[in-house]
Amino acid sequence: MREKLTVLIPCRNEQNNIRECIESARPIADEFLIADSLSDDHTLDIVRAIGGCRIIQREFVDMGNFKNWAIPQAAHAWVFVLDADERVTPELATEINKLKQSGLRKKAYWVYRRNHFMGHPVRFGGWAADKVIRLFRRDDCRYLEYTDHTEVDIAKSKTGTLRQKMVHFTCWDFEQYLRKTQRYTDQQAELWFQNQKPFRFLKLVSVGPARFVRDYLLRLGFLDGAVGFQLAALTGFYSFLKQAKLWHKYYAADPPRDADWTDTANGIAA
Repeated sequence: MREKLTVLIPCRNEQNNIRECIESARPIADEFLIADSLSDDHTLDIVRAIGGCRIIQREFVDMGNFKNWAIPQAAHAWVFVLDADERVTPELATEINKLKQSGLRKKAYWVYRRNHFMGHPVRFGGWAADKVIRLFRRDDCRYLEYTDHTEVDIAKSKTGTLRQKMVHFTCWDFEQYLRKTQRYTDQQAELWFQNQKPFRFLKLVSVGPARFVRDYLLRLGFLDGAVGFQLAALTGFYSFLKQAKLWHKYYAADPPRDADWTDTANGIAA
C-alpha cells in the first residue's frame, strides 16, 4: 500500500523562499502543513495564493520546540520536514516516492544536504557532509529541544539514509548568518549552564583554531577558495563564541545601573 506523506514547512518571514520551497516538494506531498511563527511579511499571502496548504500558527520558542508542536498536527503517518530555505530535488523526490510505494521500513531517514553559502555551493570542509533526519514516522520521532543543533531523538538502529540530497541555501548575507549565530550560541551556552557544564579556559582558547584547521585543512575547505576560508573562519568563531558565552554565564560582572532612574522607572519612590 502506498504511504501518504505530509510535508511540514516551519517558517517565519520567508516571502523570498516559500514559493520555491513548496513547488520543489509538490512531487512528494500528499499534504502541505505550513507551521508559521507569526510572520509579518507576505509569507502567508503567498501561501494562500498558491493554495492547497494548511496553515497553523504559534509563537516561536526554539526550533525543536516549534517543530515538536507542529508534527502531531500532520494528517499523515509520515512527515518530511522541509525548512523554507531548502529544496527537494527531482532526484530526491523520485527516491522518496519509490519508498512510499515499496514501503518505508525504518522509523526515520537521514537526508544529505548540498549546502550553499551566499549562493555558492560548498563542496568541501565541514559543511560538505552535512546530513539531517527529515523523513520520519509522525508518532515515533520528536526533536531535541533547547540546543543549537535541531536533531531528532531516535536510536541509530531505527534510521536509514537516503542516497539523494536536498539543496540548502544556508544564508544570503552576513546579517542573516550572524543572526542565526547569535541565537544558536545563546541557546547552547544557556543549556550548558543549566546542566552545570564547567567552563574550561583551554577549551576557550583551542576550540576555534582547532575547528578552523579541521574544516580548512583536514576536510579540504581550501579547495572551495574564498568560500571555504570564510566558512572555516566563521565556524571556528561559532565554536569559540559558545565557549565565550559559557564563560559569560559564570564570570561576567553585572553592568552598572543608575539606582535612582531604575527605581523611578519601576514606580518606586527614590
